Amino acid sequence: MQTRSLNQILEGRRSQPNQLIEVLQDVQKNYGYISEETMQSVSHSLGVPLIEVYRVASFYKAFRLNPSGKNVLTMCMGTACHVRGARLLVDQATCQLGVKTGEVTQDGLFSVEHVNCLGACALGPIVTENGSYYHHMTPGKLRKLIETLSHREKKDNQDANKNVQA
Repeated sequence: MQTRSLNQILEGRRSQPNQLIEVLQDVQKNYGYISEETMQSVSHSLGVPLIEVYRVASFYKAFRLNPSGKNVLTMCMGTACHVRGARLLVDQATCQLGVKTGEVTQDGLFSVEHVNCLGACALGPIVTENGSYYHHMTPGKLRKLIETLSHREKKDNQDANKNVQA
């Protein structure tokens, strides 16, 4: 994915406070999160108070204020998923990866988060990995998913190293 600079994102939108959400969406899409420095630049460029930029960025779950892992595991904690054992999934992921929810593994491969609902109640418990839905998830299935993603990443890194050496 080609990333655009913040100036390119703001081009044609300066001094237009009504563009705040769209600008934050583009920043999120390009950089994966919205940094404090970026919020300050957006505030200045759009003429929106910094507290308003932060309020919007922190209110919507779609926006991240910190970098995430390459593989974002999201656990649904809605009622239907909760009664079917969603808490066990959070425990499995955090224990297996050695992080708390909201944190990124040291290698940058994984982050774990939970949301109130993913809107697939009949299929719960639900886990998403970078937007792909995994239904009727169990701790055992989740363990295997994490292992598969880890092995795939290691293989991709080995393949990339072979291509560099060749």
